[in-house]
Amino acid sequence: MTPAPLLRQLGRQAALLAVSIVTLYPVLWVVGIALSADAGFGAGLWPWPEHPTLDNFRRVLGATDALGEPVFARQLLNSVVVAAATTLVGIVLSTTAAYGFSRFSFPGKEQGLQAFLITQMFPGVVMAIPLYILLDHLRLLDSLTGLTLVYATTAVPFCVWMLKGYFDTIPRDLEEAAIMDGASQWTLFTRIVLPLARPAIVVTALFSFMTAWNEFILAATFLNDERSVTLPVALQRHVDAFSTDWGAFAAGAVIVSLPVMALFFLLQKHLVGGLTAGGVKG
Repeated sequence: MTPAPLLRQLGRQAALLAVSIVTLYPVLWVVGIALSADAGFGAGLWPWPEHPTLDNFRRVLGATDALGEPVFARQLLNSVVVAAATTLVGIVLSTTAAYGFSRFSFPGKEQGLQAFLITQMFPGVVMAIPLYILLDHLRLLDSLTGLTLVYATTAVPFCVWMLKGYFDTIPRDLEEAAIMDGASQWTLFTRIVLPLARPAIVVTALFSFMTAWNEFILAATFLNDERSVTLPVALQRHVDAFSTDWGAFAAGAVIVSLPVMALFFLLQKHLVGGLTAGGVKG
């Protein structure tokens, strides 16, 4: 390799290393605070504590309610149930809706897509009051079912737009060939379209899960019982008007981020596989 290309390669590697350091430095700070015995921030640039300890993690995981029962496991289960149910509802409803918008012509098609798009222009806090009134009338306040329904109202439009765009890229020739072989519309959808759309479904499901997993404002509004809250609300309770337990807060933040990281590693092979390239000869 000549000197000029070698220098360019070294420059690119140095730039990537610098970006990685800048990106990982705040994460290292959070992990350092979680492993620190102090309640506040360190004074130096190096965030790692001199004497790491797991006391903050033990306090978070071992927290109990007034009856002496552990609450973190229950709050973790609440977050998993809400995020998984929101993802399931969003994917099941949006795949069929997106396929219909992509493949069929019907009155109100364009207006329906525009309505889905308009709902994404407003933050969730704008709908907090009407949603609170609706849940109150349905007696679903302080329940995971009510929170799941609220999250689904924002997950479905997002999922429909994501999947509809991907369904448009799947060649219709595949479906026409299957129709010639006697395949039904349901067979086309389940045996041809869905397997080819696996990358889009995985990405959409992952973003839906992350949105429900990390959402705080609506969860704090609709959930009050300590045993029914999700993990973002539980984290916020380490912060009060006069002091903040930064050690427990950082430890909880690390624990909350672990499931999402695990999902990324488990699903990464599906994010790049199952593409339609080569599906049609020509």
